[in-house]
Amino acid sequence: MAHDHHDHDHHEQDPPSDIALRVKALESLLVEKGLVDPAALDAIVDYYENRVGPRNGARVVARAWTDPAYRERLLKDATSAVAELDFSGRQGEHMVAVENGPGVHNVVVCTLCSCYPWPVLGLPPVWYKSAPYRSRVVIDPRGVLAEFGTVLPEETEVRVWDSTAEVRYLVIPERPAGTEGMTEAELAARVTRDGMIGTTRL
Repeated sequence: MAHDHHDHDHHEQDPPSDIALRVKALESLLVEKGLVDPAALDAIVDYYENRVGPRNGARVVARAWTDPAYRERLLKDATSAVAELDFSGRQGEHMVAVENGPGVHNVVVCTLCSCYPWPVLGLPPVWYKSAPYRSRVVIDPRGVLAEFGTVLPEETEVRVWDSTAEVRYLVIPERPAGTEGMTEAELAARVTRDGMIGTTRL
């Protein structure tokens, strides 16, 4: 099991309802004092939620499936390979790609907070940030995956990768059977966010 040590400070998160209230209060205060333009806040959220979403990551995966040279570069230096497609930015400074294949399934977590590769996957899902997922996927990855509907054969090795402030992981799912004739754009449409976190297979 690959389980990297966190060497940056984390704080346990409050319940989501409390966090949401605090974020709203902070937003209101900043807007009220004229420090933040509400339109700018909306634009940032919209960018990561809708324009980025998991679409960028899906394009990276589809390119890796169709271009063996790109796949090699992605596995060797994901940060640079992702930047080739003009996807980079905060929360994605140092990325590592891990590849699912016959006998190996990768899944990503951030055990102490919710480090996540925003430039390729957009905003993290609520369950990714939840304490039960963060603690249980390390102890019982097969059980957690089964709850997502991903039941793996006993002989499949499950590797759990722990994201940190320094390193973010991107799972390259196995290419689905029967997609040989598809274009890169058609393939990208098949790639899901959860597939790139590793909680589901495509």
